[in-house]
Amino acid sequence: MLTTLACSLLAACAATASNPPSKEYYGTLEPFASEAVYFVMTDRFVNGDTSNDQRDQGGALHTFDIPLAPCNGVAGNIGYLGGDFKGIADHLGYIQEMGFTSVWITPIVDNPDQSFTGGTAPSCGGILADKGKTGYHGYWGVNFYKVDEHLPSPDMSFRDLANAMHAKKLKLVLDIVGNHGSPAWGMAFNQPKFGKIYDQHNVLIADHQNLPPEQLDPAQHPLQRFYNTRGPVDGANGSIFDGNLAQLSDFNEHNPAVLDYLAGAYEQWIEQGADAFRIDTIAWMPDAFWQRFTTRIRSKHPGFFMFGEAFDYNAKTIARHTLPGHGETSVLDFPMKQAMEEIFGHKQAGFERIRESLHLENGPYANPYDLATFYDNHDMPRLDATDAGFIDAHNWLFTARGIPVIYYGSEMGFMRGRPEHGGNRNYFGTEGIEQAKTSPIRSALTRIANVRAHSPALQRGLQINLQLEGNRAAFYRVYQHQGVTQTALVLLNKGDDAAAFTIDTLLQPGHWQSALDGTTLELKQGQSLGISVPAHDVKVFLLNAPITAPALTAALEQAMRRARLPH
Repeated sequence: MLTTLACSLLAACAATASNPPSKEYYGTLEPFASEAVYFVMTDRFVNGDTSNDQRDQGGALHTFDIPLAPCNGVAGNIGYLGGDFKGIADHLGYIQEMGFTSVWITPIVDNPDQSFTGGTAPSCGGILADKGKTGYHGYWGVNFYKVDEHLPSPDMSFRDLANAMHAKKLKLVLDIVGNHGSPAWGMAFNQPKFGKIYDQHNVLIADHQNLPPEQLDPAQHPLQRFYNTRGPVDGANGSIFDGNLAQLSDFNEHNPAVLDYLAGAYEQWIEQGADAFRIDTIAWMPDAFWQRFTTRIRSKHPGFFMFGEAFDYNAKTIARHTLPGHGETSVLDFPMKQAMEEIFGHKQAGFERIRESLHLENGPYANPYDLATFYDNHDMPRLDATDAGFIDAHNWLFTARGIPVIYYGSEMGFMRGRPEHGGNRNYFGTEGIEQAKTSPIRSALTRIANVRAHSPALQRGLQINLQLEGNRAAFYRVYQHQGVTQTALVLLNKGDDAAAFTIDTLLQPGHWQSALDGTTLELKQGQSLGISVPAHDVKVFLLNAPITAPALTAALEQAMRRARLPH
């Protein structure tokens, strides 16, 4: 019912092509902005093929199923748990049903075959503590041209997974790492693969040799030239982005061989079906490196979409990655994440808290509408919210500006509030999928995500705020481009009681239709819209007609001028 309704509304807005409006209004024309992303930590999603589990791998330093002591009653795990490509492929329908159009998977490259003996032991709230851990997450690459043996099956290679996604019109977002390989020093002995890099022919081209960075001598040892010789930097004494991170092998950004190696490897995965990149720890390599990298990738794949992880809540700091000369990628919207946590978590801040994070006009980003928006992920505690809080968060995420990203299991509040070593990355499995199918969170998520999936206004439209205060939010999203025109009026209520909205500002007369239930409103010139929104709910009304209201036109003209930085 919902999909049929949404498609009919989209057809109606596209039908205006024969009489295109003269003015164009849009937040972005980036094709990837139409996507909604489901983020899967591959090893923790579903074990679709137990034959690739490698349960005997590592010997005394085994790699499969290494539980930690419980943190507040919930144990994490730092070993592999069996999730693989087949587990994802077998459940693409489950993901697609919810309204997602892309799947982001963690790095697929080969990782070491033992647990790490260096570093410090993980604690409940600790981060960057790697003693006893394995590369189940994929971020400890040793051969960036080779798929890790835990992931493929005889009938499910990386290319096969990409083909399976594309057959369902889903895009594959590949997580990539550019600043480091595996842990490289502090080990009890020089462990196989750790601190080493192999090329596409499996030839050793770099070796940290279990030496602290300061003891490396690249001038005398060619295998050490891949790495920097800077040691750890305490944040109190300098920028942590200038030093070694958690005993990881720190790539030398000044060595051209590093760029050639990484770009060549990631070009290979594009050729095998990757549609976009999420760039891990983008701030740990200088902007000039990323500009060279993205320019090289886009010279062969024009317009290829990338978004980076700069773990910083300062918009000006992370916005630089979006600018010419600095990489020209999108970024994960950490400032909005911080606001969403306060608004939809137990703090229950008002919607006014999010205003400063939107940066709809005169902001620091190349284009705020291209940002990847989220409220949690694998590197922080999951959102600690009630079911209603998750529903409210999704209603915002799938109607406001940006490209929504949801971490696996959030469709049922899986492991809510749990940190990395206390359940954040726990195994989901078919049991989790079956449980999620009955969750009210997933039901509400499916409803609003499918509305966005069929609405050009919600995907790419300019956002004009009418009200962001307390439990109430009201705003327009307006898209008018190349004959397609649609205005969405979004009304959000995150309160425990129904909220009465009266919209008489910038309101255009016409035939407004609810994207959720198909009911219609005929508004005449000068008439206001009065509507009640139930507790923890959303209303979306669509108008498929060119903008003619003078006041709204003026607001859109200003938003168009101020939304994006000159390029």
